[in-house]
Amino acid sequence: MKPIQTLLAVAVVTAFTLSCSHADPLDVGADAPKLKATDQNGKQVDLGKELSEGTSLVYFYPKADTPGCTKQACNLRDEFEAVKDAGIKVFGVSADTVEDQKKFEEKYTLPFTLLADKKGEIIKAFGVPTLGPTGLASRQSFLIRDGKVIWRDLKAKPTTQAQDAIAAAKAG
Repeated sequence: MKPIQTLLAVAVVTAFTLSCSHADPLDVGADAPKLKATDQNGKQVDLGKELSEGTSLVYFYPKADTPGCTKQACNLRDEFEAVKDAGIKVFGVSADTVEDQKKFEEKYTLPFTLLADKKGEIIKAFGVPTLGPTGLASRQSFLIRDGKVIWRDLKAKPTTQAQDAIAAAKAG
């Protein structure tokens, strides 16, 4: 590589790296964040209250109605009876708008709450890294029981999200 090409390559990699969020995700045993959010129907959700009782899956995905995110949501939809039988409430979170979350819910008949985190407050509170300057959340999942993180999956698999959460709930 010529010196100018090397310098340009280093600059591009550095710019991308600096634009990614490198927060530390919540550890197992950590308290769940206490904040409010807006769901796909425009209603306020007291996430702190919701996560303080019972077992909840909070899963983060980059963008509604994209291939991996759709597989993840549809896996949870298709296994929703088993998820409910395991006593798990589901909250999907992305930096999408309320309108985008609503379209996603309707298009795929999703039976759970989708939270619109356009400002990235929930993403930041959970310490989920973001992808580039867009603020898109990395694909991560957290299982919360009675206000405490009991499991986290920092490389959540879209096609087995429900099964992984159910297994973690039974183990925890």
